[in-house]
Amino acid sequence: MTLEEVLIQKPAERAQCTSQALEEVLVSAKDNDSLTVGVYECAKVMNLDPDSVSFCVLAVDEEFECDIALQIHFTLIQSFCFDNDISIVRVSDMQRLAEIVGDKAEQLEDAHCVLITNPAEGSWKDPALEKLHLFCEESRRLNDWVPEISLPER
Repeated sequence: MTLEEVLIQKPAERAQCTSQALEEVLVSAKDNDSLTVGVYECAKVMNLDPDSVSFCVLAVDEEFECDIALQIHFTLIQSFCFDNDISIVRVSDMQRLAEIVGDKAEQLEDAHCVLITNPAEGSWKDPALEKLHLFCEESRRLNDWVPEISLPER
């Protein structure tokens, strides 16, 4: 999908398309072992190998909206993403994000930050990831620097 095709979509279509694309990318990245989950784990990856980071997802629930430490981490992660030209979005349903990126056996405690990385040995390409990059580019043009995406319900 080209930027022009994204731009002519109606807002409701665009929201549904981007939410489906985000879920597809997360599942695909999980299958390709290209996910990093957790605020501290993500910070480590960003510090050690920022060029490997392709996309960032921040998640917050009402329960954590007043968590000052988490908000400081989010601000630092957002700043890092802006400085390194990494696309970034927010989702408001951390539980749903944890369901998508976690294993059935393990319960994810910290799915507040998820990074999609490119493996060093080859470039993992996903058309849905390209849609998300276009969505983020369009949002930045509209001065929405960290757009929010609603994950599709199960």
